[in-house]
Amino acid sequence: MVHFVGAGPGAADLITVRGKDLLGKADVVIYAGSLVNPELLKYTKKEARIYNSAEMTLEEVLEVMIKAEANRLDVVRLHTGDPSIYGAVREQMDLLAAKGIAYDSCPGVSACFGAAASLNMEYTLPGISQTLIITRMEGRTKVPVGESIESLSSHKASMAIYLSAGMLKELSDKLMAGGYDADTPAAIVYKATWPEERKVYCTIGTLAQAGEKEGIKNLAVILIGDAVSQSGYDRSRLYAPEFTTGFRKGTKDD
Repeated sequence: MVHFVGAGPGAADLITVRGKDLLGKADVVIYAGSLVNPELLKYTKKEARIYNSAEMTLEEVLEVMIKAEANRLDVVRLHTGDPSIYGAVREQMDLLAAKGIAYDSCPGVSACFGAAASLNMEYTLPGISQTLIITRMEGRTKVPVGESIESLSSHKASMAIYLSAGMLKELSDKLMAGGYDADTPAAIVYKATWPEERKVYCTIGTLAQAGEKEGIKNLAVILIGDAVSQSGYDRSRLYAPEFTTGFRKGTKDD
């Protein structure tokens, strides 16, 4: 059995209880060494076989899984954040299915949520934004037609942009071309929840300068939108005294 487990955004104690339990029982662990905090490997049993997938191809990863299955060993494939976000897990699952190897998934805390927690931030502030767009800049890997930064920017929703810290000037230009104002609040969170985490508040217009000043070129999530300022929002209707819910009678019906 292969378990795809989300390691969380960085801090070793932000893996889920289920993920930690699976890690502790695994006979074989294949972890994304370029991104996963190695402190998480302390949760494995001493005799577990550890492989760093940063040094492996997809075929080599699959070979380890196939051999483990042949020996009836339990495998954890440890991905950064949540496996469903830029985890490249589908291709692994399809290959396992073709070999008749069972697998399942354990969710994790993605970097954008670790970053929001570090900033004590809410993406979906009433009256400001009720939508969070998780995306990335187009680089060596293309994005589908219709998902360009310019296109997504037209919504002016909250955005969490991955894999783009090395292209901040281009990102800034595209965000503004798509509809955001230059003074729209922004934040750069480097290695969210790690001990070496850094947080930088700026604007869309000053993204490149802020990143350059802090020397941030990778391993950061860029947060965009008026919600970053955490101001000017409306009070939630759910907790308004006059608002009736299925659990509480309000002072008046809306």
